[in-house]
Amino acid sequence: MTPKSGLFLAGSCVAAIAAVGSIFELSSGSPDWGTGPTIVILGLCVPLVGLLFYAAVKDANKANQP
Repeated sequence: MTPKSGLFLAGSCVAAIAAVGSIFELSSGSPDWGTGPTIVILGLCVPLVGLLFYAAVKDANKANQP
């Protein structure tokens, strides 16, 4: 693992936590920041989790190549 892949993985974890929090906020019926901003956060975080995780795996694999 490189520092760069660790940073990507940390970003993926933070985005996943934000996505799960947004889901819980929306399921409560009255999100603290309102429905619109919470949906925007969820919509941005879901693909960001996948992209950052993919980047972390790709970078870590590249670092292990001879």
